[in-house]
Amino acid sequence: MTAPTAPRTLDELVFSNTYTSDLPGDESDEHRPRQVRNALWSPVRPTPVAGPELIAWSGEMADVLGVDLTVDTERAARILTGTELLEGGEPYAMRYGGHQFGNWAGQLGDGRAIALGEVVAADGGHQTLQLKGAGRTPYSRGADGLAVLRSSVREFLCSEAMHHLGIPTTRALSLCLTGEQVLRDMFYDGNPAHEPGAIVCRVAPSFVRFGSFQILAADQEHDLLRALTDHVITRDFPHLGEPSTATRLAWLGEVVERTALLMADWQRVGFVHGVMNTDNLSVLGLTIDYGPYGWLEDYDPGWTPNTTDAHGRRYRYGNQPEVAWWNLVQLANAMYPLIGEVEPLQDAVDRYQPAFESAWSTAMTAKLGLREHRGDIDDELVTDLWSTLQAAETDMTIFFRDLADVAVSGGVHRDRDDRALLEPLADAFYRPEQLTDEVAGRFATWIRRWADRVESEGVGDPERAERMDRVNPRFVLRNYLAQLAIDDAERGEHGHIAELLDVLRRPYDDQPGRERFAERRPDWARTRAGCSMLSCSS
Repeated sequence: MTAPTAPRTLDELVFSNTYTSDLPGDESDEHRPRQVRNALWSPVRPTPVAGPELIAWSGEMADVLGVDLTVDTERAARILTGTELLEGGEPYAMRYGGHQFGNWAGQLGDGRAIALGEVVAADGGHQTLQLKGAGRTPYSRGADGLAVLRSSVREFLCSEAMHHLGIPTTRALSLCLTGEQVLRDMFYDGNPAHEPGAIVCRVAPSFVRFGSFQILAADQEHDLLRALTDHVITRDFPHLGEPSTATRLAWLGEVVERTALLMADWQRVGFVHGVMNTDNLSVLGLTIDYGPYGWLEDYDPGWTPNTTDAHGRRYRYGNQPEVAWWNLVQLANAMYPLIGEVEPLQDAVDRYQPAFESAWSTAMTAKLGLREHRGDIDDELVTDLWSTLQAAETDMTIFFRDLADVAVSGGVHRDRDDRALLEPLADAFYRPEQLTDEVAGRFATWIRRWADRVESEGVGDPERAERMDRVNPRFVLRNYLAQLAIDDAERGEHGHIAELLDVLRRPYDDQPGRERFAERRPDWARTRAGCSMLSCSS
């Protein structure tokens, strides 16, 4: 397709709609919750809202689409809440199933997300615009299909924050208020309250996820399973060639490897998704569906941000790579009807571990400022680091960022006592009183080992620090920062969202005057709602 040559208004977007034209849809347009069969999507019109207001948008994502949202913000708000539909769009909700917390949940689907359609982006590629919180669909079950401001702020900011961290993700174009109140029980404790309603416009080449294939296999809709697989290969993996048994296996293997790389990226920055159900993993290897997510603050591999997962902690930080592998096994099981043999499916899934280990070694080598990975020596250094970080409550992001400031050149680390050696890392410790002589000595011993390893490569401190700063972010979307932006937004003050988004555009840069956005979690945020663990409604 010919790419547009100049910024356009939303009205000028060109729709291609290959998903709805290539794949069969639901014959009914009823919005009532129901079981859908023999279809991959249901036609659904977003529910118009009373007072649409555009309060934040991503200029970078607008550029990808080739649109300018500032030309007419009032009209943009009507379109980006689904109150007015664009000519050429074919709104729909996707059908899929999935395993939730390890148990098969049957049909799930887009319960509060409605795609406006697929459009031609500025580069000629395809992007799907999807509104989250735009009303009921056949997949809403007992819910209303709406979203509140607090969860929408979190989704909007995190989508763009992850992109700027260099992590594959769905994107966010806009955040709009609806002018309506939505009833939510935030803590699931029988005390619901009305909150401001909001809608995020999410953008991705595709929102197809593992569960899209699982529901078809479970319901024995094998012709649809083949049609969906071949559509995804043709549309998003054209380099694999024409669809066939061989290309379907090659496709599965690539999904496995993309997922492995994504997990290494999540672990690299301390991101915890919180709801790694099979319906929340993208076949494109994108981070998708931002619910109760969070970043590790004090390093704790057992931490999960999800209150629903508080007991079993299935989706804790340290378990994410294993859960991703388990989810890929479920995807491979769903593909069995098209392949008919277990061994080639197993071979595809077996690509996961070496892909993850290679990416993880590369990531940790870079985070520690090393030029190359030296096998068991470096593996042991990394393993001992994770153990050491748990000896005292230590902020993961700050520790790695400030580790770059520890002087190594000339062997100066060998002449300093333990306390002096830890001075550049002081801001990383939440409880200085935990740094007893024994604990401080443990940290210092590790730092000396690391410094000796760095020194062995003959790289000067300035070059090594510059390399480390490129992979260890100064700024991440800490839950308390998001909550402060939400607090302001609920008071009608939206500038904090824009300022925080601007900070997160350059997460690897020191930004003078914005140091407060890089500070460790304050004590008041340890237990406050929205700052520690979150519910699925957060």
